[in-house]
Amino acid sequence: MFEVSIIMPVYNVSAHLPRAIQSALNQTKMDFELILVNDGSTDDSGAICDHFAEEEPLLIQVIHQKNQGSGMARNAGLRKAKGKYIYFADPDDYFKPTLLADNVRLAEEKKLM
Repeated sequence: MFEVSIIMPVYNVSAHLPRAIQSALNQTKMDFELILVNDGSTDDSGAICDHFAEEEPLLIQVIHQKNQGSGMARNAGLRKAKGKYIYFADPDDYFKPTLLADNVRLAEEKKLM
């Protein structure tokens, strides 16, 4: 089980995706998984997801599905998530390196879980 599951729906965002994935991987808190849900992309987004999953197989899972929209993509990610906490990210988000650590600390201080 991971402390945090990051779920990122992906649809035709190849221009932004590598930077978003890399910024997620640069977290100071490493007890997380990244679930990339390729929602039927017609650009190189699916291949980019697969490339990063090959580079970081213990941290990254990729789900490929036909296009159903971001809500269904998030739900597909939720079904695979093993984290105590869920963080929904968009593929054009760029993570501050302490984002997960800061959020987990706040959740635990407020006893949200």
